[in-house]
Amino acid sequence: MKHLRNLTAAAALPLASAIFASAVFASATPASAQDTLKMTIGQRGNWDTAITQLGTKAGIFKKHGLELEMVYTSGSGETLQPVIGGAVELGLAVGTLGAIAAYAKGAPVRIVGAQATGAADYWYAKSSSPIKTLQDTNGRTIAYSTNGSSTNSVVRAFVSEYKLTAKPTPTGNPSATLTAVMTDQVDVGWAAPPFGLKELEAGTIRVVAKATDAAIVRGQTIRVLVANADALAKKKAVIERFMQAYRESIDYMYSDNPQVIKDYAEFVGIPESLAKRTRDEFFPKSLINPDKIEGLDSLSAEAVTLKFIPAPLTAEQTKELIQIVPRK
Repeated sequence: MKHLRNLTAAAALPLASAIFASAVFASATPASAQDTLKMTIGQRGNWDTAITQLGTKAGIFKKHGLELEMVYTSGSGETLQPVIGGAVELGLAVGTLGAIAAYAKGAPVRIVGAQATGAADYWYAKSSSPIKTLQDTNGRTIAYSTNGSSTNSVVRAFVSEYKLTAKPTPTGNPSATLTAVMTDQVDVGWAAPPFGLKELEAGTIRVVAKATDAAIVRGQTIRVLVANADALAKKKAVIERFMQAYRESIDYMYSDNPQVIKDYAEFVGIPESLAKRTRDEFFPKSLINPDKIEGLDSLSAEAVTLKFIPAPLTAEQTKELIQIVPRK
């Protein structure tokens, strides 16, 4: 597909984020490990985005000769831009539709693994709000993180599937979103466990919808791991080692080792009981399996419907875009 000059709003990415990421990495202290990989990661604190953090704490990436430089972002749009610009080699938790759209427009993006198949994300309102279902959001504002993110795709799908007149509104990370909801800046917020569980238990907010209420989410890979195409070509062996360590970190996260729950609780700043509940109730291991992109045909069709791309990717384009490193 030829490079398209005009980016849609869904794929528009803030320049400030790219400048910020470039500044961060330009000033980073040189790593002592044999190989260093720089990456942006969407949504600090989510169980499914803590894989590199927990794997690093357990010494798994070091064992594979890797030093990771990680910068967390408020969402997929901010995660993807530094990858496109070459400031980082990898972007973790990038919305699949955003990655497809960027590639279709000529961006040097390649998918090297699945990040989330299905989702634990949910949408909520204040308990005092009259909004109880998606149908109640007509004429109201409904939050998503950033343009081009998976939450952006899900909200657009809500509007399309349920014929809503709700106004999608970017609110950034879950913390900023909760503040916006509680101060009536937005009617319906979004979050992913463990964020919001304490508020749900306290009864200050209630769930309006889950990501799986949208057909685009059920059985589909909604977020992916992406690499800069040039970095993938030049550092293929390093990125292959990264993916092996990433898989090993996932295995560790679902082991009986109690240290992983302790480390996650400390990382997020929550009780260990809540950390364990987050993993056991909301994130089955299959959700973060990196080995296969599920529902690609329907995702491609959805990308066209939501105007992320003008036409489905060809088989040749799909092969170039998706280059998952085989499991050893």
